[in-house]
Amino acid sequence: MGYYKETDGSLLEPGAPARAATAASRSDLFPRLVAMQRILGAKNFVVLRAVASGFPNKRKLLCEMENWGMNATEQSARLVHVMGERLQEHLERSLLPVIWKSESGTGFSDIPDVAALMLRLSNSDLSYAGLALPVRLGTIGNGYVVFCGGSLLLDNELVLEQHIKCTEIMVDLLALDERRVTPAESLSEREVACLQLAGDGRISEEIAVKLGLSVHTVNAYLGSATIKLDSVNRIQAIAKAIRMGYIH
Repeated sequence: MGYYKETDGSLLEPGAPARAATAASRSDLFPRLVAMQRILGAKNFVVLRAVASGFPNKRKLLCEMENWGMNATEQSARLVHVMGERLQEHLERSLLPVIWKSESGTGFSDIPDVAALMLRLSNSDLSYAGLALPVRLGTIGNGYVVFCGGSLLLDNELVLEQHIKCTEIMVDLLALDERRVTPAESLSEREVACLQLAGDGRISEEIAVKLGLSVHTVNAYLGSATIKLDSVNRIQAIAKAIRMGYIH
C-alpha cells in the first residue's frame, strides 16, 4: 500500500508506530465507515482486529465495529468462522484486497484485471459478497475493514482510495485504545430520538420517515449511540439507555 497519512499530514511507512489520532471516539468513526460503505456499493461494514488467541504466535480476528443491525453478534461470528482463518493467513503475508462472491455467485461483475490486483476467495457458505481491505500497523493495530453485500464496486482506483481510508480508520482506533480511560460521551438529541423509536419497536425505515432522515443516517446515529454506550448491538444499547435514563 505504500505510505499512509498521519492526522497532521505527515507520512508513515506501514509498520511504523502510530501517533495519537484526532478522532474523539468510535462514534466519530462510524459515519466515515458508512460513507465508505456507500461509495463501494455495500450494505454493511465490519472492522476486524487481529488479537492473540492464547497460543504462541497465533492470532485470531475479532469484531471491533459493525453495522449489521439485528443478529449482529451471530453475523460477525459467522463471518469470522467462514473467512477468519484464511483472512488471517493472508494478512500475515500480503496487503492485497480480498474479495469473494456470495454463495450464489453474485455480488460484483467480473473484471479482467481483478485477479492480479486482488485475492479471490471461494465461498459456499456466506449469502453475501465481500471486500476485505487488510491493514498492518506493526505488532498491534492489524486487521481488516470488510464491506459486505450489495453490488460491490471493484474499480481499482476506487478501492485504492478506500483502502487508504481503512488504514486511517485503524490508526484512529489504535489511538482511541490508548485513551480508553476518558469518560463516556453523552448521547446527542438525534441519537436519543433514534434509540427511543428503536426501543418502541420501530425499524430503521420507520424511524427515518418519523424524523425526516435517510435510513443510512438513522443507522449511523444508532451505530454511534451503540458505541457510546459501550454495547455490542442495538438491543443492548436500548436496554442500557433505559437504565441510564436517556429513554423510557
